[in-house]
Amino acid sequence: MKAISHALKNHLSQEVATLCTLVKITRKDAVIVGLTDHDSNVIYDSVTYVASGSFTPRAVVSSAGLNVDHGEIEAVFSSDLIREDDVLAGLYDHAQVTLMLVNYTAPEDGVLVLRHGHWGEMSLRGGQFVAELRGLAQALQHEIGELYSPTCRAMLGDARCKVNLAAYTAASAVQSVEGALVFKDAARTEPAGFFAHGTLKFTSGDNAGWYGEVKAYVVGEVTLLIPPPQPMSAGDGYQITAGCDKSFSTCRTRFSNGVNFRGEPHVPGLDRLFQPARRD
Repeated sequence: MKAISHALKNHLSQEVATLCTLVKITRKDAVIVGLTDHDSNVIYDSVTYVASGSFTPRAVVSSAGLNVDHGEIEAVFSSDLIREDDVLAGLYDHAQVTLMLVNYTAPEDGVLVLRHGHWGEMSLRGGQFVAELRGLAQALQHEIGELYSPTCRAMLGDARCKVNLAAYTAASAVQSVEGALVFKDAARTEPAGFFAHGTLKFTSGDNAGWYGEVKAYVVGEVTLLIPPPQPMSAGDGYQITAGCDKSFSTCRTRFSNGVNFRGEPHVPGLDRLFQPARRD
């Protein structure tokens, strides 16, 4: 059951209603973005919902069961509100979103919350992005507990792994750019594969603050998994952290951390299960 004020309830019962949709987006960096499909700005609860014509709510599905409720919000990139660079930089990934219905002639009457959740999958379609809005029931779909596996289930450097990442992090600058994904730096003399599956953060230049994953590494050359929002340039500062392929051998030899390995590397696999019996 949805909570609604008496004033808004009475307005909804009228033959002619002055309603519009509000969407409140709280990004990962705590910045709040307000949008409305009305033809003028609407102020509600000290947030200005901008009528930029930049978004259109599409299907919104609700159910009484525990299946995942979902919807879609289609938005056009706005140079002063929702920038493509911010989307590509991940600032809107898993952002908290509230979709509301309000009487734009009397916002003080309160709102009817249509959906509260977070961004799911986001895709680019020409000059627009389409973001899937996932409801709170999405959390109930997550697995609780763990299954045994030959690879480690911890994240490198987390509380279970206990590796001190400061000892495996280096700071330097791009020496030359070889493409959208590849740059060279002669200061990187670590052995091949050392930074593969690791992370990289640009500390200066047009991509300052952007995090990315390292796809591959050979001595003096770094290949990113996805390109940063802006082209890389020589002199861009960066910070790079070693990666882990989650195998027991890497944990033991590269990080000397076999005692904290969160996997079962010696559990027999399918090959052992289907191995024919031996005759002694």
